[in-house]
Amino acid sequence: MNWKDVPPLAALRAFEAAARHRSLSEAASELNVTHAAIGQHVRKLEALLSQSLVVRQGRGIAVTPTGLQLADALTDGFGTIAEAVAALRNDAETRPLVLSVTPAFATNWLMPRIGDFWTRHPDIPLNISPSIDILDLRRDGIDMAIRHGAGQWPGLDVELLTDGQYWVVAHPRLMAGRTANCLQDVADLPWLLEHYMMERRAMIEQEGIDLEQVRIQLMATNWMVLSAAQAGHGLTVQPKSLVDRQVEAGDFVKICELSSGPLAYYIVTQPDQVSPRLRKLRRWLHEQAAVR
Repeated sequence: MNWKDVPPLAALRAFEAAARHRSLSEAASELNVTHAAIGQHVRKLEALLSQSLVVRQGRGIAVTPTGLQLADALTDGFGTIAEAVAALRNDAETRPLVLSVTPAFATNWLMPRIGDFWTRHPDIPLNISPSIDILDLRRDGIDMAIRHGAGQWPGLDVELLTDGQYWVVAHPRLMAGRTANCLQDVADLPWLLEHYMMERRAMIEQEGIDLEQVRIQLMATNWMVLSAAQAGHGLTVQPKSLVDRQVEAGDFVKICELSSGPLAYYIVTQPDQVSPRLRKLRRWLHEQAAVR
């Protein structure tokens, strides 16, 4: 299709409405423009096509045979467009929202709370996609992601979800009744760390612990670290938001707090990704973060 040969869309819309209503005034009311604007568009279209499309008839207009042919084609075409757009909107409002999270966040933070979302929003299907990979939201069809880091993801909308506080925790069985106020008090116990989590290593070393001199078990994911810690196999440094409920329930003992700087959990979305369903999900996440 050569768009240079197609008249302006505004003129085509004005003529189609005028022909359908047999009235410039009613077309103007439908398109929320002035009577004069409709007349100008119709005259411009007639000039471009070198054809008479309408003639005045009493207080309205009559459509010429040529005009009827064009009007019928435009009505069909605009109707097809409207149906396609409506189908897309309906699909966008009924398909599940895709929320990308890490396995550890899903297991320790989201899953204990998700029942509240299902109860409050039964009309919003939610597909929770656990992954340790940093996915491309647009390419991979992700509506929203919860990411851990410093909040620096250029080209995306980023909102802080949880604070950056970190706790050192252990299973009560590992502590065996001992009390500890700092890491020096538990330096003889084994550590559980995720591969490549250099920030957590730095936090521990800032407290005066030489990681070259302690026992360390390295694991592929933080979900594995948490599982091993819950089984009593070692100490772990975790975002407060992942372990505060376990500490409150007595499943973990909190040893101390560590500073993490800007590291925290963030809500990440595409800049143009705005919908009532996403706003409801975002609001719910913030509410849950506020009440733990």
